[in-house]
Amino acid sequence: MLDARGRYAGPTVKREAKAQRIQAQLDELYPELTVPLSHEDPYTLLIAVLLSAQCTDVRVNQVTPKLFARASTPEAMLKLSVDEIREIIRPCGLSPSKAKAIAELSQVLVSAYAGQVPKTFEELEALRGVGHKTASVVMVQAFGVPAFPVDTHIHRLAARWGLSQAKNVEQTERDLKKLFASETWGRVHLQFIYFGREYCPARGHDLTACPICSWAASKARIASETRR
Repeated sequence: MLDARGRYAGPTVKREAKAQRIQAQLDELYPELTVPLSHEDPYTLLIAVLLSAQCTDVRVNQVTPKLFARASTPEAMLKLSVDEIREIIRPCGLSPSKAKAIAELSQVLVSAYAGQVPKTFEELEALRGVGHKTASVVMVQAFGVPAFPVDTHIHRLAARWGLSQAKNVEQTERDLKKLFASETWGRVHLQFIYFGREYCPARGHDLTACPICSWAASKARIASETRR
């Protein structure tokens, strides 16, 4: 069936209406937001996001002050050995690979970019340890370039709320970008994160009592998660 503008009036239109209601609710709950990872500039944000892989933001924020006190620029980071970096960031987990990535990307920034963080997805994702999600966070939060970083937590919320049926974060990102205006991507990304932490945890969650899941999740979804 087509709507008045000749568009298919099926699940996509229903998702658009649901997304608008979710965004209005998130705007009421979180009208002003800050990036949860402490940073001072694009470089320290890049390092903080890299460290956040399989680590909580709270733990990262406990570690980065010590690291950045020693080295808050690529040039200063190169004065530390990989072993020194690894020892400082050990509480974040995966410290051997993360330390090597920090040292190597800092070297590239100095040699190829005059110590500056590049401003394109292609250049960022070419750096060691920087995937699409990390690059997306830097692009939208440091440079204001529209991007919608999607991690496993946002992937979970999008599925619970019926905004995406994707099996992976890449497709979920594409689905969410279609539902929300590009100028809101950075804000909505953060709102998803804050809402997930405050109201919508991965485990032991009562969807029927959740401010959004209670009306956005399907009956089948609620029944499925209740049985777990």
